[in-house]
Amino acid sequence: MQILKNLFQVGGDLNGITYDGKEAGYNDANTYIIKCNEGLIMFDTGCGDTMQQIFDNMNYWNLNHDDIKYCLLTHPHFDHAGGGHILKEKGVKFISVAETADAVAKGDDRTCPYLYHKSFVPFEVDKIISDGEKINLFGIELEAIHLPGHSMGCTAYFFTYEGKRIVVSGDIIGTLLDGYHGWSGSIDFNKEKYIQSLLKFSKIDTDIMLPGHGMIYFHRPRKRVEEALNIALMKWR
Repeated sequence: MQILKNLFQVGGDLNGITYDGKEAGYNDANTYIIKCNEGLIMFDTGCGDTMQQIFDNMNYWNLNHDDIKYCLLTHPHFDHAGGGHILKEKGVKFISVAETADAVAKGDDRTCPYLYHKSFVPFEVDKIISDGEKINLFGIELEAIHLPGHSMGCTAYFFTYEGKRIVVSGDIIGTLLDGYHGWSGSIDFNKEKYIQSLLKFSKIDTDIMLPGHGMIYFHRPRKRVEEALNIALMKWR
């Protein structure tokens, strides 16, 4: 699915772009691609079992999976990072915060294999970034904002593209029509940190929010974040 010129969603089972044995499920997170002249930038990998589906979706848009050069991880959960070992074997360079890098390298319970009844295959992240750090990939400046709570590794990536301010938010915000917050069953879920992350996130304006599951936010994403913060303050304090 093309979102903007050369910006695509190529994976995600909640809206049927990929399928991992369950209709409208949460087994396979949304995967996004930016096409640049020098190569492709990917956000999250999906669960791994749908990787060929992702490659097939890319082929439709004339995106060669051999051109994926970087993958930025929003957090280490299986549905977002389970395919990392496949891409790692293809030479893709991974970027994440330290908490996510440690979890995927160890493949421990922070990746939530128990939820999906699968085994996480560990892999190494190539570059660790910190909160507020900016990196330039193929002329696109991306800023990482660490927003723990759903997991301790949760990270949003902000960048300007086609004149719009975009954020890839992972599971920091729940999907439309199905709740305001990311799943609360992970080993390192933390309500207090989550509230502080939502407060931090609620002060940032964007034009488009690309979530970890479900539908994309094309209209006033900050409003949705503010609503999630309000709900969290009422329910969790």
